[in-house]
Amino acid sequence: MIPMVPAHRTRWLLNWLNLSTGAGLLLAKAKRCDLRPGPEGLLLAFGYTGTLPVASAFTVGNVILFRGSAANGAPRPALLAHEARHSTQYALCLGLPFLPLYFAAAAFSLLRTGDPASVNPFERGAGLADGGYVQRPVRPLSTTLSAVFGKKGSP
Repeated sequence: MIPMVPAHRTRWLLNWLNLSTGAGLLLAKAKRCDLRPGPEGLLLAFGYTGTLPVASAFTVGNVILFRGSAANGAPRPALLAHEARHSTQYALCLGLPFLPLYFAAAAFSLLRTGDPASVNPFERGAGLADGGYVQRPVRPLSTTLSAVFGKKGSP
């Protein structure tokens, strides 16, 4: 196991204090995930079966939940690094307030690009490519408004 540096210990402590790691552990337990220690003080939960989110992995506090089983092999190092950055974002957002901030950013990105990650500052900060995302171009505002309010002349 890689020893934790002070930044990892700080993130670990903050995510315990802000209750996000506890929430991640409760979710992992409720979904009967196989929990394993990971690098940098992270916990890896394999076998997540919920319908949302649709991603192959996601983070709650210092807990990274994976859809696949541990028998499928170790997660891609780039994906693990991406999810570790999300763990740091939880600490910086004081825990669970990260979730509504993330969902608002994902909704804005979806409206502007048709993709929840492309202009989402949390995904960009975690590394789009590391998370398996492709950068999509920003759509013209008229396209976005048409998607929200319907086509011009519609009842």
